[in-house]
Amino acid sequence: MSVIDVHRAHSMDKEHARQAAETLAEDLSKQFDVNYQWEGDVLRFKRSGVKGQLNITEDDLHIHLELGMLLRPFKSRIEHEIHSQLDQIISA
Repeated sequence: MSVIDVHRAHSMDKEHARQAAETLAEDLSKQFDVNYQWEGDVLRFKRSGVKGQLNITEDDLHIHLELGMLLRPFKSRIEHEIHSQLDQIISA
């Protein structure tokens, strides 16, 4: 199993952080066919070969994904896309 673990500091209020997380989830869902759902302030991701979550705190977005063997070759692409999306939504 391969793991992607990304922390990104933010200065948004909780509502805007949640909206940013929703935007990220929608984009990743479209690009990688990932299902997601909210459980409180935790956004859970799941599809065949990948599972993970995005935790929102007052000053941090933490994304933790576990990739199965078949998605391991795409780890760098997925991680790059996460960083790119975070750059866009946090600076917006």
